[in-house]
Amino acid sequence: MQWASILLLAGLCSLTQGQYDEDSHWWIQYLRNQQQSTYYDPYDPYPYEPSEPYPYGVEEGPAYAYGTPPLPEPRDCPQECDCPPNFPTAMYCDNRNLKYLPFVPSRMKYVYFQNNQISAIQEGVFDNATGLLWIALHGNQITSDKIGRKVFSKLRQLERLYLDHNNLTRMPGPLPRSLRELHLDHNQISRVPSNALEGLENLTALYLHHNEIQEVGSSMRGLRSLILLDLSYNHLRRVPDGLPSALEQLYLEHNNVYTVPDNYFRGSPKLLYVRLSHNSLTNNGLATNTFNSSSLLELDLSYNQLQKIPPVNTNLENLYLQGNRINEFSISSFCTVVDVMNFSKLQVLRLDGNEIKRSAVPADAPLCLRLASVIEI
Repeated sequence: MQWASILLLAGLCSLTQGQYDEDSHWWIQYLRNQQQSTYYDPYDPYPYEPSEPYPYGVEEGPAYAYGTPPLPEPRDCPQECDCPPNFPTAMYCDNRNLKYLPFVPSRMKYVYFQNNQISAIQEGVFDNATGLLWIALHGNQITSDKIGRKVFSKLRQLERLYLDHNNLTRMPGPLPRSLRELHLDHNQISRVPSNALEGLENLTALYLHHNEIQEVGSSMRGLRSLILLDLSYNHLRRVPDGLPSALEQLYLEHNNVYTVPDNYFRGSPKLLYVRLSHNSLTNNGLATNTFNSSSLLELDLSYNQLQKIPPVNTNLENLYLQGNRINEFSISSFCTVVDVMNFSKLQVLRLDGNEIKRSAVPADAPLCLRLASVIEI
């Protein structure tokens, strides 16, 4: 039995050795196969690397739920544009003298077409990329009659739309409810219809400055998330009918506003900054408590036609009244009661360029304005 076992073992060894002799370099082929399964060319323009943070400080979760993203093919990016591999969802087509909008790949979330010669946004141009978050089209030659009626309607994730510095004469729309920032400044828009901003409940910033707007009406009422509204450098004669309750910054300088209703700011309890300089305000157009809002920190009424200092709340910190026709210093405009416990928090007061003289400042002014570090008369 021992000899039989020895002979059987020797036969098996001989058989195994014979298999290896048929391909004496089998192990070299094996190593090559293993190497090819993990190797990538370091000069490949789309290497297998984790995605970098998104451009302009935008942070997002992973674009793919499992593993590394598939490699985009070179033809996935229009030849007129640049699609850097370290920002796989951004497409840069800015400053290239483009006269049209190129194809937008479906993977894109941020597209930059600013500073070109684009004059139209054709219908369906974004239909392949419905996940867009940012669209930058500022600094072009786009006109209102060459924007597709439903060109933005399918972009249900769009957050920022830049259409400033174009040739728009009307408000674009309809716009997606997801929008958070809308830039329409430096155009030729003349009015804002009441339904132009309908449904934009998530909008936080609206830039309409440097247009030709004469009427706003009640178009801002439904913007319940709006924090910043800039309507400066227009042709407004009236302030908007009703301000959003979340509003913190209101810019209306360089218009033709001549009156502000009583308790106008009561509906915006978070309002911090109001600029109404370079308008046509007179004391006759202002009610007693117009600016007596406890939330206000800064109020700019410079370069109007005021003859008296309007009453302000004691919480106000900065008041700009230069360039008016004020001829008296009324301490009651700042403090209804003047004593040790009651005083204004005003830090900066500018009255230069008026008809008032420093000798007109009452003796109890330092007690009321004890926190003021700058008083210009």
